[in-house]
Amino acid sequence: MSQYLGGFLATNFNPLRDQKTATIEYLVVAGGGGGGCQLGGGGGAGGLLAAAGYAITPGSSITITVGAGGTGAAAASNTAIGTKGDNSVFGAIIASGGGYGGNNGSDGTGASGGSGGGSGEGSRQGAGIAGQGNTGGAASDSGPYYGSGGGGGAGSVGGSGTPNLGGNGGTGLCSTITGSRVFYAGGGGGGTYANGPGTLGGAGGGGAGVGGWTANAGGSGQANTGGGGGSTSTGNDAGPGGRGGSGIVIIRYPQNLAPPVSTTGNPQVLYNSGYQIYVWTSSGSVTF
Repeated sequence: MSQYLGGFLATNFNPLRDQKTATIEYLVVAGGGGGGCQLGGGGGAGGLLAAAGYAITPGSSITITVGAGGTGAAAASNTAIGTKGDNSVFGAIIASGGGYGGNNGSDGTGASGGSGGGSGEGSRQGAGIAGQGNTGGAASDSGPYYGSGGGGGAGSVGGSGTPNLGGNGGTGLCSTITGSRVFYAGGGGGGTYANGPGTLGGAGGGGAGVGGWTANAGGSGQANTGGGGGSTSTGNDAGPGGRGGSGIVIIRYPQNLAPPVSTTGNPQVLYNSGYQIYVWTSSGSVTF
């Protein structure tokens, strides 16, 4: 994701103005899925797509959509489910929103998405999309405590539950596109029954899962990482599942080339190691 895009040999013209096409590097992360409630599964991370060599045409406007995170399942319900995260888009590049975590009934399968939601007790985990993320973790199928599965992450599948502990969220992936090492798209932690401890969200903004008899909400995915929301423990007063984290869109190309003609959505502009970098945390557009 951090490979060099290549220099341009000519010095008397600007490729982003004078060539018919030029290329840039991108990172597109969708919104994470919402976590389950009452021993539901962790939310799956938003899909992550990153590459160099994306061709752009000077004078063209490219639409950018930053996906919102999904909502967590409603409090004190073993049948409620959350919602999937929203897609993030950069031109023709579409990263799919993360799947929500399953509930603890047989009708509550974790949703598929960029990464899949984890399984609640008695249900199945959701699948990830190849090249964007991974499958959610499975719930324990034996007692006494039935830990649920963690949401899938961009870097690994969600952790599976054991009889005493929910599964951790799947790990995200690290990018250096901004010049710093940042993890994106970690899965949400699964819920743990009874007096078991909480679980960890995956590196990349995944929300923590809740353990024990508590009304605490599941941990929310970190904003602008695409992290999945964490699930909650059992009990009639269980809090709601955590919300998925919103997505992000980032592009970069060599600093000695002209900047975009215009942008909308108020992107943050960075300069690092010879690159100009544009970071969208809300929807907008760019015209080269």
